[in-house]
Order: sequence, then C-alpha cells, then structure tokens
Amino acid sequence: MTAPTLKRHGGIAVRTRASKALRHQDSSANGAMPHPRAQTLQRPDGNDSTPAFEPANKPMRVMLVDDDHDRLKLLREALVGSGNEVVAELATSSDLLTAVNRHQPDVVLIDVDAPSRDTLESLGQIARDRPRPIVLFAANSDAETIRRAMRAGVSAYVVDGMSASRLKSVIDVAIARFHEHQALKRELEDTKTRLADRRDIDRAKGVLMQRRGLSENDAYELLRRMAMDRNLKLGDAARALLAAADLI
Repeated sequence: MTAPTLKRHGGIAVRTRASKALRHQDSSANGAMPHPRAQTLQRPDGNDSTPAFEPANKPMRVMLVDDDHDRLKLLREALVGSGNEVVAELATSSDLLTAVNRHQPDVVLIDVDAPSRDTLESLGQIARDRPRPIVLFAANSDAETIRRAMRAGVSAYVVDGMSASRLKSVIDVAIARFHEHQALKRELEDTKTRLADRRDIDRAKGVLMQRRGLSENDAYELLRRMAMDRNLKLGDAARALLAAADLI
C-alpha cells in the first residue's frame, strides 16, 4: 500500500532571522560573532547541500494542529506509523500555549491553508514562553506570509508535496534548525551581557577613581574585592555600586 500524501506545492523555508541579528553585533566583544551554517535543505533528488545535524532517532511527542479532520488523520497515521506519539490534536482556534504547557510536546506540527494572524500570534507566544520546534504546512506560499511565520517562531514552513516517508526528514531538519537558532540566541544574549558588564564596570571604576582618588588598577581591584565579599559577579557588583552612588 502506498504512503498517504499531503498535497502541497512550492518548497521549504527555514528560519534565518538569528543570523541577521548576529551580523549587527559589536565585534569588540571578544571578537566577531560566528556566522551560522548555510540555511539549505536536502531536496529529494539530493541536488542541494545540507548542513550536518543530529536526526531525531527516538520517538517524538507531537502536538498536531489542523482544522481539517481528513488532513489531521493523514498526519496522525504517518506519525504513529513511524513510531511517534501524538499527544494532542487541536483546532487552530485552540489555546496553543496552554496546550503546549499541558502536553509538553517535543514538536508542534500545524497544517493550514494559510496561517491566520491569531495562529501566528499563538506561535509567537510559544516561541517566547515555551520554545520548541514548530513545523507549519501551508498552501499559501507568498513571501510575506512566510516571513511572518518565521518571525513568529516557525522552524520550517513547508509548501510542497509531502509524503509520509518524507515527513520524518522534514521534522528532523526543523529540530536541527531550532537547536541551531537557540544556540545562536544564547550566544547573542551572552555577548550583550558581556558588553553591558564591561560598560558598567568601566563606569563603576570611574566613580571609585573620582571619589576615592584611586588609580584605574586600584579601582578595579577594589571593585573585584567588593564582588568577592558579596558573592556577586563583577558586573552585578558594578551595577550595585552605581545604584548606591546615585543615592549619595
């Protein structure tokens, strides 16, 4: 018996907003940020290159979202047939964030003709509060809809024909892109923190130099001892000193 087919057209889009954000970072924070790997996916004919990623070999907990019961049935059969667990089946009008909190899926899979504004807002809430890979199948392939979906946190936007045999590879790529994006996001946040710490430490040293007549090295050593005595990070100690200085 042939595998069920989910009829779509077009191609697959993947998230690139993390790499755009990184290109704007100040390279003075311990060197320039690394550029992410190329955002390309393997075509069925094998012509396109694919970045290396770890496929999901263990069964996945999947939350399905679809208003069409026939499509939902096809997706469920394909997922369960490949050894995965469907933990929830919802309509697009459902409270998706609450469902994610309740069912804790590994992947959220959505099949719609075109994602509505409410659906994209729900996906944005998931990406912000309970981030996890999101795969969106849609008939609408216009560029603006894809951009809005990527900004909302979609890991893979699929608009071409999808067979059950190809479903696993699409989810694997979405998971790999999601983890890559999360790593880049953490690196970006760490860089911002380091830059803020450096700025506040310099300001705190300036306050100590001005008010206590210290050299820059002596001011730094005093600030470092204050941080150790209070069991604080150096940046947090600097901010505490600056807050206290504003009150005097």
